[in-house]
Amino acid sequence: MFFWFAACGVVAVALVFGSSGVDYRVVALGSLLPLAENLTGSPWVLHTLTGSVVLLTAVMLVTAGRGRRLRRRRWIGLPIGTLVFLVASGAWSRTALFWWPFGGSRGVGHGTPPEFDRPLAVLLLLELAGIAALAWTARRFNLSDPERRRAFLRTGRLTRATGPN
Repeated sequence: MFFWFAACGVVAVALVFGSSGVDYRVVALGSLLPLAENLTGSPWVLHTLTGSVVLLTAVMLVTAGRGRRLRRRRWIGLPIGTLVFLVASGAWSRTALFWWPFGGSRGVGHGTPPEFDRPLAVLLLLELAGIAALAWTARRFNLSDPERRRAFLRTGRLTRATGPN
């Protein structure tokens, strides 16, 4: 599971916020970051609401002060991406995990990560849906244009293509 989470982060933030100032590369990174915990075989703190809130607080504190507005705008996408991951992975459906430590101590470090607790066919369908969503995003934001694609890779910003989509 890779494309599903990257696509959920980018598409959700693009549709909900519609901001051309968001660094969508960082949003995608945040949407994928909790997957690194899977190296242990169990979900950990980034699979919890507490983990996303702590990450959001850290970004806000580190980027506080004058002259850091642009840095904050870039890095705020990281906790936003982890929050999207919680929805897209189904972590919210596991009370002890999602609400850890308030929902109990058995959530973190126990069991199969929620994103892999599905039949293989469902996992494959989600990956295909993620690829389709990324293709839709590329079309909507006209990333087939080399100049727009370079601008996205350099800045992480997506601006809507003019004309009908």
